[in-house]
Amino acid sequence: MTATSELDDSFHVFDTTLRDGAQREGINLTVADKLAIARHLDDFGVGFIEGGWPGANPRDTEFFARAREEIDFRHAQLVAFGSTRRAGATAAEDHQVRALLESDAEVITLVAKSHDRHVELALRTTLDENLAMVADTVSHLKAQGRRVFVDCEHFFDGYRANPEYAKSVVRTASEAGADVVILCDTNGGMLPAQIQAVVATVLADTGARLGIHAQDDTGCAVANTLAAVDAGATHVQCTANGYGERVGNANLFPVVAALELKYGKQVLPEGRLREMTRISHAIAEVVNLTPSTHQPYVGVSAFAHKAGLHASAIKVDPDLYQHIDPELVGNTMRMLVSDMAGRASIELKGKELGIDLGGDRELVGRVVERVKERELAGYTYEAADASFELLLRAEAEGRPLKYFEVESWRAITEDRPDGSHANEATVKLWAKGERIVATAEGNGPVNALDRSLRVALEKIYPELAKLDLVDYKVRILEGVHGTQSTTRVLISTSDGTGEWATVGVAENVIAASWQALEDAYTYGLLRAGVAPAE
Repeated sequence: MTATSELDDSFHVFDTTLRDGAQREGINLTVADKLAIARHLDDFGVGFIEGGWPGANPRDTEFFARAREEIDFRHAQLVAFGSTRRAGATAAEDHQVRALLESDAEVITLVAKSHDRHVELALRTTLDENLAMVADTVSHLKAQGRRVFVDCEHFFDGYRANPEYAKSVVRTASEAGADVVILCDTNGGMLPAQIQAVVATVLADTGARLGIHAQDDTGCAVANTLAAVDAGATHVQCTANGYGERVGNANLFPVVAALELKYGKQVLPEGRLREMTRISHAIAEVVNLTPSTHQPYVGVSAFAHKAGLHASAIKVDPDLYQHIDPELVGNTMRMLVSDMAGRASIELKGKELGIDLGGDRELVGRVVERVKERELAGYTYEAADASFELLLRAEAEGRPLKYFEVESWRAITEDRPDGSHANEATVKLWAKGERIVATAEGNGPVNALDRSLRVALEKIYPELAKLDLVDYKVRILEGVHGTQSTTRVLISTSDGTGEWATVGVAENVIAASWQALEDAYTYGLLRAGVAPAE
């Protein structure tokens, strides 16, 4: 269970996804989920992983017991979270403090009150007794051989109300043996300049080693964390993807990226920063939340370029419109094709897709005009790379890529007197010289079409058995009347190793869906390396 790290102890990256991050609305972690996330965080290379509050609930107690047996930490140390002892008792007899020791965690984080009103109203004790609770609990845990961090809850609000008392809590914790005292912006209401000024003052007045824990209620948690580092904090507490209560916590990934790439601090083991995008998305999968496409550094749109002006510059030098090389954080540059696209956008997108346009200005011009014409009709190629690639190949080769020729299709929805429904579709097509008629039922007309197309083609193209429709989106575009408006359908398809998106546009949802399905199957066969029909 003991981790070994190539980094020294001069700067800490402390992750609290498993405790503070788990308080986000919509996140409900099982013990298995927590173990999976802990493995990802250790793989990323953070120094400390706060696992939860052993003794406070059975789930966290089980997590610590299983983590000891099931995870061989390579980089991180597991941290148990708890509070200072009860007022009027001793740390040695406090059952909650005993549970922290029984977790066998080598590091323990204690939450302590540092706001005088919280001491008197929440703890219902005196300011002096609160200091005694901090000193007794820290010294007891240190005597048991544990490393101790102290979270000063509501520190910045407390500092504003009574700065001398807030600083006395920091000083007491440090003098009792706390390795780090963390200043917590628990309500998330601070701004960077305020954080920097307070941290600098507390550091000068107490001499304690300080850390920062920032909530994101003003949208400044990452900036506040970095401001604290500027003021001398050497311990940052964050959560993966910024998960946390209310609007969240300081996001681990932009904080770490800024420290390594902007500050020049090595806070992760060598080479781990390149795993950041993968780790971010993997943790999002565990908590069952869609990764934010626009998240800094790791979002799929973080290095996506749409405007033609940007593309022209990027063609000369990608650094002109990118603040870092996306490969440094495991991401990639993407060119989006839309009605804003110019020649450079198309050329770069072709290169990205592995299609050499050979400097053919006439071909590139035709593709640009074709894209603008189609997007005016309602298509969107920035969200449908597969349909764009098929369009690009059709223009480059002078004819569409064809694996089958559709003769006709139809979909029928039947409402019956007993309240039941039936959906049936029939497809007639030609493939490899053979005429095929296939009929299938589905739970809706689009599903029935998908099944009938699959039935028709799978015997000739067994590669299609791997395909799975994984997402389906419909949007009604502008029109004179709602039922007469243009409909756009986006379909995402997977073959088990990757996903691609296709688009269809028509006056009704079934016809638009058919176009997107036809592109999805065609692109799937292209990905599988199947030669098109002559």
